[in-house]
Amino acid sequence: MILEMNNIEKHFGELEVLKDISFNVDSGEVVSIIGPSGSGKSTLLRCATFLETIDGGEIIYMGEKAAHTDEHGNAVYVHQNEMRKFRNYCGLVFQQFNLFPHYSILKNIIDAPMHVQGRSKEEAEETAMELLKKMGIDDKANAYPYQLSGGQQQRVAIARALAMKPEILFFDEPTSALDPELTGEVLKVIRQLAEEKMTMVVVTHEMPFAKAVSNRVLFMADGLVVEQGDPKDVFDNPQEERTRQFLRVFER
Repeated sequence: MILEMNNIEKHFGELEVLKDISFNVDSGEVVSIIGPSGSGKSTLLRCATFLETIDGGEIIYMGEKAAHTDEHGNAVYVHQNEMRKFRNYCGLVFQQFNLFPHYSILKNIIDAPMHVQGRSKEEAEETAMELLKKMGIDDKANAYPYQLSGGQQQRVAIARALAMKPEILFFDEPTSALDPELTGEVLKVIRQLAEEKMTMVVVTHEMPFAKAVSNRVLFMADGLVVEQGDPKDVFDNPQEERTRQFLRVFER
């Protein structure tokens, strides 16, 4: 088991964004999270990758607790020194690429492996070039983000996340900022990673993709996991009325 998130709660002031959410991800598994905007999908990913702190529940990576709820009902995280290990387990690809505009493509990819993980420049560059070749954009190593299309920038963002050699890769609506033609480029890369058994959690509005590539699908609404299961079951025979309402929109 790569990841377990148990009874996760998250509030922003009076707003309860995540309400007692539990799910897990096995090694080599692709889990897609679908649901309407505002259902808490992105917040769940940000909690899983430690960009947001939970208010309740527990987060377990590789069998070790990164966060748990104490006897007073407060979320407690491991010490900052130990947290580095947990952060290295996971990578996150954002909607808006989040590349450094003043860095070349190569420097965008090698910066974190060198400064966070302490790898040599030679090793980091070798890994970066291998990943850029895999993404089909190794000729762009010395270019800058503004010189690339949105699809190319998102592939750089995926390469940057993979360069950290995470155990699990999270995607937060990786195609939402792209037009349909460029969306296909990025989905092809994710599909290839799935075939290579990369462990992934993908928040997406691309329903045919989620159905085809996922081992399991979670449907979220109003801060809850309303339904989860085999993609064919969730898409073709949803058990919950809220799931059926959501999927009808995509059948039109």
